[in-house]
Amino acid sequence: MELATLFTMQRQLDAYIQKNQFVTEDVFKEKGLALLVELAELANETKCFKFWSSKGPSERNVILEEYVDSIHFLLSLGIEKELDSLEVWPIVEVDGDLTELFLQTVNAIQEFLVATDMQSYKNIWIHYGAIANRLEISYEEIMKAYVDKNEENYKRQQTGY
Repeated sequence: MELATLFTMQRQLDAYIQKNQFVTEDVFKEKGLALLVELAELANETKCFKFWSSKGPSERNVILEEYVDSIHFLLSLGIEKELDSLEVWPIVEVDGDLTELFLQTVNAIQEFLVATDMQSYKNIWIHYGAIANRLEISYEEIMKAYVDKNEENYKRQQTGY
């Protein structure tokens, strides 16, 4: 999947938020924590780790929305570190069940927050791709859901979210 459109949209949203919220300081670590929180929210909606519960996963649209919430922050972090030259979503097969993929993705994010290089950034994308694959979410669904959520994020800024 081509990432240029997503980076452009995210760059514009980030600039809008920074202007609207009067953000002048470096918020890289806040965005990093936000990415980890969004990943946890996604895991919570899949319920993949909840061995103690008989409830199944949340509805697909809820899972998809949580997924793209993460993508917003992943893009934003790449923009902050000038890694938005990543043109296509790197695809690599990753072993493990969904719970293991979430744990690996947490590790990949933490590694990136320290290293902030292209290889560690790509590794996060690889793991997010593997999660999408396990959840049977297509790139077309991701793109549509991202565009929808991006629009919602503008509306939230305009209404004092």
